[in-house]
Amino acid sequence: MRKDPDDSGPRPLRADLNLLIALDALLAEESVTGAAARLGLSGPAMSRTLGRIRRALGDPVLVRAGRHMVPTPRALALRADVSRVLDDARALFAASAPADPATLTRAFTLSAHDSNVVAFGAGLLDRAARTAPGVTLRFLAEGADSVPPLRDGSIDLEIGVIDRNEPEIRVEPLGEDRMVGVVRPGHPLLDGPVTAHRFAAADHLVVSRRGRLSGPVDDALADRGLRRRVIGSAPTMAAALFLLPRGDAVGLAGERLDAAAVAALGLRTFEVPLPLPPLPVAMAWHPRHDADGGHRWLRALVRDVVRDTFARSAQ
Repeated sequence: MRKDPDDSGPRPLRADLNLLIALDALLAEESVTGAAARLGLSGPAMSRTLGRIRRALGDPVLVRAGRHMVPTPRALALRADVSRVLDDARALFAASAPADPATLTRAFTLSAHDSNVVAFGAGLLDRAARTAPGVTLRFLAEGADSVPPLRDGSIDLEIGVIDRNEPEIRVEPLGEDRMVGVVRPGHPLLDGPVTAHRFAAADHLVVSRRGRLSGPVDDALADRGLRRRVIGSAPTMAAALFLLPRGDAVGLAGERLDAAAVAALGLRTFEVPLPLPPLPVAMAWHPRHDADGGHRWLRALVRDVVRDTFARSAQ
């Protein structure tokens, strides 16, 4: 006599979430008809699904007792586990709940130009300390290329002028600044109107973490047939500003981003007689963090602090 393949014993249960959902409904309703109605299936379809579950588990699951069906001991033992597994599975697909800053315990790494750290760092640290005492903010200097750290997860957020256009990086504008000239008090350039010729004739100190000696200022001067003399470069804005009081070099700074540092050092600012491009400040992150509750809190924190800082500086 040929052996029926359905009698060959229990088969491995494949990763079929639909079978678990059906099993949960059968155990809850203890009725094929009731489970079918609960899942919006026909009676025959539910019966076929019960047959698949029986073959997979090697157990009848539900057996008739008079006019009703009752679960087997194996089914009763599985009931709690099936419910728990389904709850865990649903949680995986549920949207991440907003993080509660009061209970958030996490260290975030932010990459930012030192101008941005000076402008926004104190506000970020103060607000995080008051609202999320378990959070630590770690500021790193900008690297030569900020995309790999965002991609590999070594930094959580970048703040600054984001002038790249990689499709996998999310960028959100936060505000805009402009460049002004900066010199020591009593600098000869301030003795009269600052024209393009007088500006070009001065000695210049530039800021570049890569040591570059030219930029948009040189392009704007070249359009007028002018060329400036760059006597040196500094790797950070803070370093450049500390050098300016000790000589006659001319520097550039963000009108709003660097206002506090310029004032603290007693430096003077002036309008640059050139059409320089604006400084758009933005934050960038990898899309892996889009739905993460903690990262959403971080982005909201940065958004609020940066915009508040710009609003205060504009008053």
